[in-house]
Amino acid sequence: MNFKEKVTNLSVNHPRAVVIFFIILTILLATQIPKIQIDTDPENMLSEDEFVRQFHDQTKKDFELYDMVVLGVVNEDSTNGVFNPKTLKNVYQITNKVKKIEGVISSDIIAPSTQDNIEQGGLGTVNFNWLMDKPPKTKEEAIRIRDEAMDNPILKGTMVSEDGKALAIYIPIKSKDLSYEVASKIKEYTSKLAGSEEYYISGLPVAEDTFGFQMFKQMAISAPLAMLIIFLLLWFFFRKLSVIISPMIIAMMSVIITMGALIGLGFKVHIMSSMIPIFLMPIAVVDSVHILSEFYDRYQHIRDKKETIIKVMDELFVPMLYTSLTTSVGFVSLALTPIPPVRVFGIFVAIGIMLAWILTITFVPAYTMFIKEESLKDFGADEEGSGGLLGRSLLSLGDFAYKRAKLIIVVTLIIILISGYGITKIVVNDNPVKWFEKDHPIREADRVLNEHFGGTYMAYMVWDTKENKAGLQTTKDDLLAEVRDVKQMYPRLGSNYFNEITNLVNRTFKQYVKRDNYNQIKFINTVKKKIDQIKEESNGDLRWAMDDLAFAVSDMNTEYQTFKQPEVLRYISKVQKQLMATGDVGKVSGLPDVVKKVYKELRQGKEKYYKIPNSAAAVGQTLISFQNSHNPDDLWHFAEPNYRRINLWVQLKKGDNQNMQQVEEKINKWIAEHPPPRNLKFNWAGLTYVNVVWQNKMVMGMLKSLLGSFVIVLVMMTFLFRSVSWGLLSMVPLSVTVALSYGMIGLVGKSYDMPVAVLSSLTLGLSVDFAIHFIQRSRELYEETGSWKETMVKMFGEPARAITRNALVVAIGFLPLLLAPLVPYKTVGILISTILAVSSMATLLILPALITIFKKWFFKEKENEIEKQHYSN
Repeated sequence: MNFKEKVTNLSVNHPRAVVIFFIILTILLATQIPKIQIDTDPENMLSEDEFVRQFHDQTKKDFELYDMVVLGVVNEDSTNGVFNPKTLKNVYQITNKVKKIEGVISSDIIAPSTQDNIEQGGLGTVNFNWLMDKPPKTKEEAIRIRDEAMDNPILKGTMVSEDGKALAIYIPIKSKDLSYEVASKIKEYTSKLAGSEEYYISGLPVAEDTFGFQMFKQMAISAPLAMLIIFLLLWFFFRKLSVIISPMIIAMMSVIITMGALIGLGFKVHIMSSMIPIFLMPIAVVDSVHILSEFYDRYQHIRDKKETIIKVMDELFVPMLYTSLTTSVGFVSLALTPIPPVRVFGIFVAIGIMLAWILTITFVPAYTMFIKEESLKDFGADEEGSGGLLGRSLLSLGDFAYKRAKLIIVVTLIIILISGYGITKIVVNDNPVKWFEKDHPIREADRVLNEHFGGTYMAYMVWDTKENKAGLQTTKDDLLAEVRDVKQMYPRLGSNYFNEITNLVNRTFKQYVKRDNYNQIKFINTVKKKIDQIKEESNGDLRWAMDDLAFAVSDMNTEYQTFKQPEVLRYISKVQKQLMATGDVGKVSGLPDVVKKVYKELRQGKEKYYKIPNSAAAVGQTLISFQNSHNPDDLWHFAEPNYRRINLWVQLKKGDNQNMQQVEEKINKWIAEHPPPRNLKFNWAGLTYVNVVWQNKMVMGMLKSLLGSFVIVLVMMTFLFRSVSWGLLSMVPLSVTVALSYGMIGLVGKSYDMPVAVLSSLTLGLSVDFAIHFIQRSRELYEETGSWKETMVKMFGEPARAITRNALVVAIGFLPLLLAPLVPYKTVGILISTILAVSSMATLLILPALITIFKKWFFKEKENEIEKQHYSN
């Protein structure tokens, strides 16, 4: 007795024990589900040690940046847009209410009532007054607020639209996962305001958190609805409630045990892993449908449920094992991707698939033993008696495949060529905002606000001073030169104190180099601290000498404050202009804007002085003046206090990966052609850029894993059929399905995005599933008949019906996803239905056509035997 016979006999001879075991296992793991921890943060798609994620987090920390919810206020009816007393009063009130929402960083809100009006107060002085300390009462006051805001380069195009029709309130929040809650409260507030203006809420954090919230809500609807559809289809095919319950039980058990194991092992349920039920349920019923279909067609011949199920299991055990293994390989290959949640998703779907197989080969036979024999009296009778519409249609299809084999292959080749062209047109692209339908409030807000403002998609271009050993050596040489110069100015003091400072410089240099620490400012400050100490402890000429040396070293400090240097700021200003020239960027804000605005007002507000001053000292004066404002810490959003590092706020009007990548490529090219005046480097941060990185990593990672798993499945098929030729043949439906599905994606202009990438794994598993059953049964039947023509007639009986039923059940089972309000769900629904339709038709048309044409090659030994018998006669 072999393994499959042992398993089947165990199930049919001890059905009660088998059923009780799986019920207990399901209950035990179901108790873990209430421990669920939900994670909707797309940043976690990257591992914690990923450079871009670490750099993004460090940038937020260094420049005191927060994720933002954007509240847009638009008034198209008023002549002066939002700048009328009524609208500005509402804006003032809503700002005050937003400040009180838990999780909002009230001190960093950007709104008319929280920002300064920077204006000249006479030559060499600047006044900082609240832009809107109270709501205006007259039209003239409202216009004044508009004009003053428009005169501030930081606010123009960011807080205030250039046409004056809209303004935006930027609301920083402590954590992205608060954005949905904060947005909901803001909606509640704005719904109570009376006025002609419209309110829109936007921002990537809102889109991502809202999607996560709605996705879990949608799962609670889509999964049961898919199960209902599958149940109705099974009823339509088999018309026996007691029989079709077993696949539903297997699907539910598979999902509960898999999700219970995932949660019980401490994994958070991410956006990806939340999709496990919707992927697993249709796959879990595939093998059960094969068993039901075979049982349905055989029962009336045998009329004994135990004998029938044993016969069915004997024929389907190995094909079901390999179909489950190949589908699992498709998903487990995702473990090779660099995205942690995708790895978890792939591994647990693979576990769920193999669990479903175990349940199918044990639970289904055991369950069958509980069905009363008399209730199966008419089971399968209709199909057996008349063949049914499905049976007659499939026989005609088989006849067509046999007689028109060459035509089918020619058409297939044409389709592959067209699909190949389509694949070359595929573009890798994604945008979380486009995960919602076009009429969704988030999409509407995104469209309206990006029409009025510089852009709601924020990226940060962080410029840094390159620090290396050569730079530190220069600093050391400069310090020693200053020490020598002061020593020469005071020859009567002797060398003791100067030698002490010289030794400190040399010793500190060696220590920094040993630790790979090349921070020139810290090096200078370490030496200056020693100089100040000597100065405080001395008097007379020594005190004067140390004072001169301290002054010289302070000048060095200013020189090493890279982004106080006029030539550097002018270069950064050019970078800002080039970013705007890319066509994808609507606004760039940074330190040069602050310096030019304050310098202009220091020079009596004359427009010709809206420029970078000619000296580092003058730049420093503008920055000191800015720090007299009501929000002096706003400066540190653009620069670090040592001015060795700055941050440009880059606002994009579109959040597609392509747009961010085009900006990056164009500015990289320009910088390569126009190198900076000093040794500078830059990197990108911000959600818009982080999304580009993780989405590209996921898509490309999945593409590589698909290619790897393709090879593994080919090896498995070769091993299963003990033949390279049969193994290659089994991959044909998969290859055609992948080519056609992804070729159509390229031809219709659909982006290769997250859901499309995820489905590549499902394509591999399901496409080869049908081929395994078809080839396995074809070889068995050919051994019986010795004639491919007779084999075809039998193949397009029960085996073809089983394949067709499976394809219809799973394909239609996914169609409820088309009713979902989320675009990725619709994509999954459409693509899976397409994949199943194409792969089942490829199996039932292309495979028999190829075998018909090359039957002497595939059935070489058998054909030779037939020929020998023919000639001997």
